[in-house]
Amino acid sequence: VQLQASGGGLVQAGGSLRLSCRASGINFRLFPIGWYRQAPGKQRELVADIGSDGNTNYAEFAKDRFAISRDNVYRTVYLQMNSLKPEDTAVYYCKVTTRGRDFWGRGTLVTVSS
Repeated sequence: VQLQASGGGLVQAGGSLRLSCRASGINFRLFPIGWYRQAPGKQRELVADIGSDGNTNYAEFAKDRFAISRDNVYRTVYLQMNSLKPEDTAVYYCKVTTRGRDFWGRGTLVTVSS
């Protein structure tokens, strides 16, 4: 199982970014996928996840600003992030749970300048 996250970068406060997470090695359409983030000195936290049925779940800070979606043809989950704030600065990771364990992508750095 491999997850490849991309799309991070440097953006000004109020800007937008779209992250992508492409999966291989699994029957992608059957699995929920989650986006997490870890800021310097903080624990990793859930941002949003999306089920195999398309149902979504968001952390409180992500509601109304972020949107998670999936494309089962391209085996990719997206995280559209709008109205970014400096406190959104973190490494963003995607995760899938299968075969009794969690698989994490390498992470993509998002830096929001004030």
